[in-house]
Amino acid sequence: MTTATEQKYQIVIGLEVHAQLKTKSKLFCACSTQFGNEPNANTCPVCLGYPGVLPVLNKQAVDYAIKAGLALGCQIDLNSKFDRKQYFYPDLPKGYQISQFDKPLCNHGKLNIGSKEVRILRIHMEEDAGKLVHAGAERLHGSDYSLADLNRASTPLVEIVSEPDIRSAEEAVSYVKELRKVLLYLDVCDGNMQEGSLRCDINISLNKPGEPYGTRAEIKNVNSFRSISRAIDYEYKRQSELLDQGGTVVQETRLFDEHTGKTHSMRSKEDAHDYRYFPDPDLLPLLLTQEQVDTINQTLPELPQQKKTRYIAEFGINPDSAEIITDDLATALFFEEVLSKGANPTKAANWLNGQVSAYLNENNLTLAQTKLSPDLLAEMISLIEDGTISDNIAKNDIIIDLITLGVSARTQVQDKGLAQITDTSAIETIVKEVLDSNPSQVEQFKSGNEKIKGFFVGQIMKKTQGKASPQIINQCLDKLLST
Repeated sequence: MTTATEQKYQIVIGLEVHAQLKTKSKLFCACSTQFGNEPNANTCPVCLGYPGVLPVLNKQAVDYAIKAGLALGCQIDLNSKFDRKQYFYPDLPKGYQISQFDKPLCNHGKLNIGSKEVRILRIHMEEDAGKLVHAGAERLHGSDYSLADLNRASTPLVEIVSEPDIRSAEEAVSYVKELRKVLLYLDVCDGNMQEGSLRCDINISLNKPGEPYGTRAEIKNVNSFRSISRAIDYEYKRQSELLDQGGTVVQETRLFDEHTGKTHSMRSKEDAHDYRYFPDPDLLPLLLTQEQVDTINQTLPELPQQKKTRYIAEFGINPDSAEIITDDLATALFFEEVLSKGANPTKAANWLNGQVSAYLNENNLTLAQTKLSPDLLAEMISLIEDGTISDNIAKNDIIIDLITLGVSARTQVQDKGLAQITDTSAIETIVKEVLDSNPSQVEQFKSGNEKIKGFFVGQIMKKTQGKASPQIINQCLDKLLST
């Protein structure tokens, strides 16, 4: 519920999303980017920052960064460079991070979330730092010491920086979800937020409508959609209460604690001059040709919004169904394969978004982890279409075995005797029996209680073990009840 305090201030949000590029080796050396290896196993003198070593730029990482920039409508700078961002922290072995400062690779893009356009200021390449593992005392009482795991050091990242166009926690979550979806479609990032492949810094300020933007606080390394929402809600509350009390918001970096749902101060927010940026003397400027950029542009796949728009126009499915299907690339490709087998698009969408999706969510599975194939689903839909089985038979007796065992619908129909009864005279005989056995309900129907018709359908289905064609049942009921 919105409080008076919440109505008083406008929230202004800008996001810096760090996406790990899906390369097999690091940005400036040949070390593996494999997640989960023993601490410090993925290291060498280059990423450990030994004196005298020289970085060598990973071409695949550059191509991936360009691909992301093009997909997000950015201008690709044919002449960019790498800089040294200097700060001192135990997980940064060189004492500086190689990043891009004043000449980033990609500039001025956009991402649509629903009807809203969020502008993207820049996308620049940089290397990741390592990770500190806090150990010693129990978590409740803090740690006695920290250990440095440098497996992530020099892992290739792109930092995607939005303009301060976001105005709510809901918009922020939608933006990151849509951005993650684009990166997954491009296959340049695995999007695994739990492993740190995608994480977010959130810049938040408050102001009264019509007044200049307030002082912003930055919340670092938020790595789940729920945490993004909770961190923004808490920070709004903290800043608004501070302003209500006559205080001022200070520019600082804060950390979000997932256990308490609160942010706490980490350090004062540095400005660019605090990092003492200067061009990295060991790396030449990154010079590209327009031909290189055009070649990468030709490899762009159909993106989520494009796919959704095409599904609506080409297949006539409703926008909500198209949104759900295109939310996951694997589901979208599965759907298209089902249609290539001749299945009705609306029915295919309904089954994937309905029974199949419910089973997957309930059992925490992906489509690839089941026995269901496009051929099997298309065959079941064709049996429904030609009247061999009803939707109810498919739902209650067939779909689960399709998913779990991979047994075809046709085989199940034969083995279980599931074929739909479509003999009109046989169904009419059963309808007469039901009506004759329930004279009072027939009178109720004829007196205007049309809802009682559902009772008759239920009784007929019971007698036929759910196999009678619903369409023929209704035709027979309409005929016999009108006499």
